[in-house]
Amino acid sequence: ELLLSPLPAGGIAATFQFRTRWDAAPGRGGAGLAVLLKAERLFHSSYHSQAVHIRPICRDASCQAVSWELRQTLTVVFENFSGTQGKKDWSLFKMFSRTITEACPLASQSKIYVDTSVKDKELVEVTPSPTSLHEAIVQGEKRTYAVYDLLSPSLFNTSRSLNVQLKMTWPQDMELSTPVLHAHRYVSGYGLQTGKISTLIYNTHPYRAFPVILLETVPWYLRLYVHTLTIITKGKENKPSYIHYQPAQDRRRPHLLEMLIQLPANSVTKITIQFERALLKWTEYPPDPNHGFYFLPPSGALVPSVIAMKELDMEQSPLFTSLFPSSDGSSYFVRLYTEPLLVNLPTPDFSMPYNVICLTCTVVAVCYGSFYNLLTRTLHVEEPSKGGLAKRLANVIRKLRGVPPL
Repeated sequence: ELLLSPLPAGGIAATFQFRTRWDAAPGRGGAGLAVLLKAERLFHSSYHSQAVHIRPICRDASCQAVSWELRQTLTVVFENFSGTQGKKDWSLFKMFSRTITEACPLASQSKIYVDTSVKDKELVEVTPSPTSLHEAIVQGEKRTYAVYDLLSPSLFNTSRSLNVQLKMTWPQDMELSTPVLHAHRYVSGYGLQTGKISTLIYNTHPYRAFPVILLETVPWYLRLYVHTLTIITKGKENKPSYIHYQPAQDRRRPHLLEMLIQLPANSVTKITIQFERALLKWTEYPPDPNHGFYFLPPSGALVPSVIAMKELDMEQSPLFTSLFPSSDGSSYFVRLYTEPLLVNLPTPDFSMPYNVICLTCTVVAVCYGSFYNLLTRTLHVEEPSKGGLAKRLANVIRKLRGVPPL
């Protein structure tokens, strides 16, 4: 399945999900949605992420035979494609440089979902006409999706290829909606010895509080000071309901910090912890050590309520419902990721070996050349000559004048 969702900032997110059983023959990449997976276009996007999920599935009610389900997810975010008259034109060909010519012959279900949920229906135009419409409750809001069933015989009758086009018109005075939960993280401090990691978690809901699990994975070369951990909400200390910390081991495992934090309504929670930078071995530095070191962002997960955890027939329901498994508006499961951080570590001057080599070669060349010249040169003693014609004439003149000869 392919889910196309326009973003408030003007971009578009494309999410691929492929599900198959290991006891079934998988299809090849020459038909169906796999045609759009062109590496040249996917890896030159603004953002992309991949995930693989494996789970057992019972074949019958007694669960005597078990099949293994493999689900692969690929999410890609594309930049704006400007159109005319303030419109944003999207199409499969503009995003992937390809169109869909046929459905996978081995697929039992192959669909494309286009999110057309806007207040004014005239702002969004989808071509060609979808085979059906699907409505779902996502994060407490009603969403409408245009569905293209690739297995439908009438879809490829009019043309040999399917190029879904989406035209959106965004008014200039249109306000972008702020997500209920979002996070931000940064590194503060100066110098290359100590620093501080700060994480901001925003809860913009006007009256509801949320429990959030924060999972931090920090590399071992950042020595965390756990006693400096502070959680501040609305100017007051916010004590976590649960905390688990596993210290790192040098060159073996990173720090693991997990906390359950309550986020009050309409609040900003700031989580800070200090660290010290370690000095690595010179063989452990990357080719460009002055650029810095990246480490993974933390993930925050909203704890779902018991009402929201409903049993769904995952084999019959659309795949994209697994991204938002709750249809209840009271609570839903959300996983947030902050931006990755770039930290500079104490870095030695790697040009010094080159300078030492140049200086050593210069000193050896000059000294060795001089000593070799002195040790191998042959010295000859030259006897003084009796002089030439000019000297004899000068001696005759000096003799006539009574002066001693030269």
